[in-house]
Amino acid sequence: MEITWYGHSCFRLTERGLATVVTDPYDHKQVGYEPLKLKADIVTISHNTPGHNNLSAVKGDPHLIDGPGEFEIGSVFITGIFSNGHTKKTANEPRNTLFLFDYNGINVLHLGDLNRVPTQTEVEDFGPIHVALVPVGSGGSLNAIKAVEVISMLEPSIVIPMHYKTDASTETAEPMEPLTKFLKEMGLTSVESVPSLKIQNTNSLPDETKVVVLDYQKNNGA
Repeated sequence: MEITWYGHSCFRLTERGLATVVTDPYDHKQVGYEPLKLKADIVTISHNTPGHNNLSAVKGDPHLIDGPGEFEIGSVFITGIFSNGHTKKTANEPRNTLFLFDYNGINVLHLGDLNRVPTQTEVEDFGPIHVALVPVGSGGSLNAIKAVEVISMLEPSIVIPMHYKTDASTETAEPMEPLTKFLKEMGLTSVESVPSLKIQNTNSLPDETKVVVLDYQKNNGA
């Protein structure tokens, strides 16, 4: 499978013969970057704000999933899990849905706009996580310190940071932090970025958690 980052919290997940997923398509007028020109079979929206819910930016009459549940579309298994805003204790938190994608046994977890460290019980419900797409730049979601704590609980094979300040992003109501702050908290001085992440199978994954930084891909109508 292949994972490509289009800025903010928007990714495209693809695998030959399986449905294509786009996560959290944004309104570029709100968050920066270029207007999205993507096609997909499935669109997931973690929460209802312009930086994450611009369904009209994705072509192809995709299936929309914007809440909890279990779904199978195009041989991709998707589980939506509320992270907050669904109990009395978290009722005042912004509503957010995490999405777990199963691509032929490769499990990818998109944390949406998660803004708190989950409990151990919640983490155990996820099962094994091979790739975690983690907000790291604050701006209403996890800051660098909390992101590192969440990663230590999830123990994914690969971490792809998202939702942080870049040269292409614009200032939001709640300012975001740069990627360097997260890398420092992870004990990394720098990480070479790549255009996309390609995974052949679970056997090709690293034994210890590895941070993979994806280049922002300008939209090409793919």
